[in-house]
Amino acid sequence: MIARIWHGTTKREHLETYSDFLKMKAVICTKYGPPEVLEVRDIEKPTPKDDEVLIKIRATTVHIGDTKIRGFKPGLGKVQDVLFKPIMRFMIGFRGPRKKILGMELAGEIEAIGGDVTLFKPGDKVFAATEMSFGAHAEYKCLPENGVLAKIPANMSYAEAAPVPNGGITALRFLRRANLQRNQKILIYGASGSVGTFTVQLAKYMGAEVVGVCSTRNMNMVRSLGANKAIDYTREDFTKNAEMYDVVFDAVGKASPSQCKNILKPGGVYLNVLKSSGSLKLDIEELIFLQELMEKREIKAVIDKRYSLDQIVEAHKYVDRGHKKGHVIITVGSET
Repeated sequence: MIARIWHGTTKREHLETYSDFLKMKAVICTKYGPPEVLEVRDIEKPTPKDDEVLIKIRATTVHIGDTKIRGFKPGLGKVQDVLFKPIMRFMIGFRGPRKKILGMELAGEIEAIGGDVTLFKPGDKVFAATEMSFGAHAEYKCLPENGVLAKIPANMSYAEAAPVPNGGITALRFLRRANLQRNQKILIYGASGSVGTFTVQLAKYMGAEVVGVCSTRNMNMVRSLGANKAIDYTREDFTKNAEMYDVVFDAVGKASPSQCKNILKPGGVYLNVLKSSGSLKLDIEELIFLQELMEKREIKAVIDKRYSLDQIVEAHKYVDRGHKKGHVIITVGSET
């Protein structure tokens, strides 16, 4: 086999081929700015440490968090943004992201494992949250085996699994913070978005009465996910109707907190996805819980559009418009 590789090639050509094998494509965020600051480059392929697995990424996502980091737009409000931007620069990077490869969630196949890894083996299909190490907008990513990493249920595709570790966990965490109970009434503003679509399904699974707020074109989709009622915010101000709720969850961070609190029952809970996030540290227990629900088809990812890694600029432009429903998937290589 080696002789066949060498036959008909020069030593230099062989070394160049070997060098290419050690490289991968990745999206590099060169500085803060519009989608055009993103560039697809060939960079060195990572090697797993003893406690890490090397994942060949098959699908990842672009969501509002990625675009806010790329554009350096916290989106908390004018006053809050002024106060938070210096902190954001210190945490993420001053002139551009310190972690040049963005992307917070992925699905793929384990290609190699470190010497101390016992929970996974090469060939395992997995999905994971990369958390603050980012790095999912690439062909490969190394993650610790004890991270937020689990096997994909056999009945799920890479594209269906990729949005769960971030959007799904965020939705679950907020519902648990609200201590949502069976037969309680919850209003979800932004019910057609990444976090919103998971929140509708999880709230329904928990036995709540679910009211989703979205645009006209997304009402049928929100109802199909289990919402008892959908309100079209372009035609009705949900903060001024007579209905009262045990929980109001602003899943897009666009509604006025004071208005939302006006429709809460006494003792009700108001949560805002941008201002009530709490700890950023995700938990493997949360992912395992969602994994079980996925396997039983209790929840699913709503996929709006799919792009290739080379189309990352177009994907960011689409998410920037603010009208996506569910998730924008980036397919990396072949999904099979």
